[in-house]
Amino acid sequence: MTPGGAGVAQRPHDQPLTVTAAGGREMTTTQRPAAPDPAVDPATSGEVLAAYLHGQAVEFLRSLRLHGDSGADAEDATEAARLLRRSARRIAGVLDVYRPLTEVAWTDHLSSELLWLSATLGREHAYAARLARLRGALHRLSGATPCEERAWSGLTVGAARAGALLERQLTLARTRAHSAALQTLGSSRFHAVADAAAVLASEVPLDPAAHDLPAREALPRLAERTQRRLVEAVEQLPLSVAGHPYNAEALTHGLAALPSSDAPPAEARQDAPWHQVRKLVRLRRYAQEVLDEHGQAEVEPTLSVRLLNAGQALDRHRDAAEAAAAAAAAARTPRIAPATAYALGVLHADQRHEVEAARFAFGRVWQRLGGAAP
Repeated sequence: MTPGGAGVAQRPHDQPLTVTAAGGREMTTTQRPAAPDPAVDPATSGEVLAAYLHGQAVEFLRSLRLHGDSGADAEDATEAARLLRRSARRIAGVLDVYRPLTEVAWTDHLSSELLWLSATLGREHAYAARLARLRGALHRLSGATPCEERAWSGLTVGAARAGALLERQLTLARTRAHSAALQTLGSSRFHAVADAAAVLASEVPLDPAAHDLPAREALPRLAERTQRRLVEAVEQLPLSVAGHPYNAEALTHGLAALPSSDAPPAEARQDAPWHQVRKLVRLRRYAQEVLDEHGQAEVEPTLSVRLLNAGQALDRHRDAAEAAAAAAAAARTPRIAPATAYALGVLHADQRHEVEAARFAFGRVWQRLGGAAP
């Protein structure tokens, strides 16, 4: 007789599982509950989409309450704003991907307002992170150790002056962004967004057809449409060039004359397609979250992880590109010393090399995704 009883041995992965039976009685078994069969899944697209949006709307309202309760605690307020932006981005992204299942006029307006809110609340953090990034780069390039008490100690005169100039400019921008965020949170426009989120937390305005479409058919089809947009955008990127780290492609034509005074510099034109891919990667990841949440488990455990890795590489690309732009803007300050201008030029080149490194990292992730086919 085997230990499993009745001549049947226990398999190694059949670990004992304690469950609660009717009447509150606990019992131990090795039989796992069967996974739902997708072929007989009765859930409709409207039910699955509404459940996801309900959860994100509740998180949005909870973050808003945390922000109101934070008072003068800057750290709590910053964390609450981050969570608020996180929920806002997810709601807007999912409404974009699964737009045909919703009442388009209402959800399009809400989606645009949520993106406006997320961008407005994110500027203060972005300026602070940019200054920290540039400060760290200046110390790294100078071979100096950062000091919290004296931010620019240990640097050469030119690097110290460049750091002080960047700190003045970015601190001023951060202060203005903070004031704008406070005004936004007290505006009637923001309160209208909060009211719409409260509606979303109780009832999602859906297209009537969404209540009849099977989730297992309609949701993957709409996610696949976003997938195609992503693949088409990636095909426009120079991944063959980005396949070599630190190739300095981002410096090409960096000193070329602009066709007009208001035209974007060459590097901004090069970065724009990568920024677009970053937005589409994020949409694809949010679309996958809805699919995964409905299935209670990922069919492809590596897909969401690799989409996340791709998004993180493109986040680094954006951060480096914006830091390089900040260094270039500081270098255009009138009447700065040559040593200061030189330090800012070195800093700009360093950040553009970081841009290339991020492109290289994204290319590697994309290869592992195999086109990110769902």
